Amino acid sequence: MTTLTSPAEQRSRLFWLKPLAFVLVAVIGLYYVKWSPYYLKSFVAASSHSIGGSIINDHPQDPMAAALAYAQVYFLAIWKAAVLGVVLGSLVQVLIPRDWLLRVFGRAGLGSTVRGGLFALPGMMCSCCAAPVVAGLRRQRVSVGAALAFWIANPVLNPATLIFMGFVLGWGFTVLRVIAGVVLVVGVSLFAQRISRPEVLPEPAVEAVEQVTTQEQGNLFGRWMRTLWQLFWTTIPVYILAVLVLGAARVWLFPHVDGAMGNSLLWLVPLAVVGTLFVIPTAAEIPIVQTLMTLGLGTAPAVALLMTLPSISLPSLLMLRKSFDRQVLVTVALLTMLVGVISGLVGMLVL
Repeated sequence: MTTLTSPAEQRSRLFWLKPLAFVLVAVIGLYYVKWSPYYLKSFVAASSHSIGGSIINDHPQDPMAAALAYAQVYFLAIWKAAVLGVVLGSLVQVLIPRDWLLRVFGRAGLGSTVRGGLFALPGMMCSCCAAPVVAGLRRQRVSVGAALAFWIANPVLNPATLIFMGFVLGWGFTVLRVIAGVVLVVGVSLFAQRISRPEVLPEPAVEAVEQVTTQEQGNLFGRWMRTLWQLFWTTIPVYILAVLVLGAARVWLFPHVDGAMGNSLLWLVPLAVVGTLFVIPTAAEIPIVQTLMTLGLGTAPAVALLMTLPSISLPSLLMLRKSFDRQVLVTVALLTMLVGVISGLVGMLVL
């Protein structure tokens, strides 16, 4: 005897299948791009106390050659994570019910911000690869604080990077990075939330469900393709252009280091500014700082770079220009520089 499934049961089954599909894509993608490679790299870091050479080690004098050389090294290191970020940023808009996201991340405040930071920990992405996911979350009306915490926590509190840092630079650097990172993720996100324009959030179920129902009319694959294209077009071209510009400028952004620099406070603020604007792959700040300290860079500017280089970057700020108010993005950049400077001063005293 054949049992007929009612339309309501079919919709209920599809409702649960979509979030499960998102989780499946995220787990498989992160395992392939992040979890498995980082697990293997942790043994390399433990045995050799190194995870590779500095990505800014070569300094060609031709700006065009510098741009192309850096872009080649950079994009070869991150392209898989960038693709995954765009895919997840589009899927979070079509597979995760909006009312679910709003219940967890929709209300401005400490709880939503902390959950945004915790949600980022399995991602382990750099700021630019996390940016498309943040853009997708903001299109679903996730709060400013939660979205910013997710964005900044991905690179700053990356568990793999913290382990690499302990083996390569010492566990004191790791402890300082964790403490300053929590301050950066939670403090900066909450402050930016406060100065952002008031957000009109729907009540936990009714309005959100109505909006989702209206948006989800039509073919699922077609909606995903439209969302994917929109996300790609608003983030990736400006991302590529910004990386080329910074690659060309890196000869002037990173000065020649010698023993005279040491802990000179003269270099602390400029390097915090450079670290905030420059773009690097995940965990690349570790070999950069390791190399510069070998050449004579002091602890204070080194810690400033360790905090600011991974946190945000000019390309990631441009990628999110449509997701946050300009005032919010400028505030996040300035506060990141400030946290870098203060962390450097603390590091000079305790490390």
